[in-house]
Amino acid sequence: MIKRVLVGLAGTPYTPVAIQRAITIAQANSAEVTGVTVLDLARVRRLAQVQSALTRADDARGQRLAIMESRITESIREFEEACARAKVPYHVVEENGDPFTKLVDLARYHDLIVFGLRSIFEWEFHSGSPQELLIHLVGAGVRPIIAVPETYRPISRVVIAYSGSMESAKAMKRFVQMRICPDAQLKIITFHPSGDEACKLAVAAEGYCRAHGYHVEHQSNPGQARDLLLAAATLWQADMIVMGNSARSVWIRRILGDTLLDVLSQAEIPLFLAQ
Repeated sequence: MIKRVLVGLAGTPYTPVAIQRAITIAQANSAEVTGVTVLDLARVRRLAQVQSALTRADDARGQRLAIMESRITESIREFEEACARAKVPYHVVEENGDPFTKLVDLARYHDLIVFGLRSIFEWEFHSGSPQELLIHLVGAGVRPIIAVPETYRPISRVVIAYSGSMESAKAMKRFVQMRICPDAQLKIITFHPSGDEACKLAVAAEGYCRAHGYHVEHQSNPGQARDLLLAAATLWQADMIVMGNSARSVWIRRILGDTLLDVLSQAEIPLFLAQ
């Protein structure tokens, strides 16, 4: 059951869609929505003032910070107006410290987090790289997450990426049990070096989803998810991809490469990330 939805107000092109998705989910579940700014606005203002006093080369950075502040302020206004129109209970939390810490704190008391698909790649949310931030968020337990693209779309076809790992099983079960898209058609896509084993995994996962009342089909692949997942989802015209987000596997990605970060940086449909 979903009763509290947390949405990131980042001032990026993804933010209006994140707001709309969060409100839609809240309406369907009689839930409330918390809008959280993902930058410390007080810090942004201070940096902008400092940069404006420096060299011309730094002026551009100061202007960028001023734009960030303006866009996030606009996001707050849009969020409040949208919630009021939809008659969804809401409140706004503005950062007065480290935004990462605040996001982790709030995630403890919310059932679902919604933010822009690549918002963490847009602004200076964290002193490290976007990959570092994602690793920290996942490792700190910020999940489940719906990461949305720039365009809102109804969700009627959902691909569940299933490897047989405990992480991917938890993601599948979390999505099915939360019933975010109870009328959606599901497609289990498995990846395993052995075609026979991939098929067994797909059939078992399909049975689980059917037991929860979903219409399901499956596709087994002997190849790698990193190479095939997005192509398979696009070919099937999926509206969402469900994936596990093991902190350990994301950490390994720093050296070896990981499907999650590849999909996050390339996908044009929403992702449901859970563990």
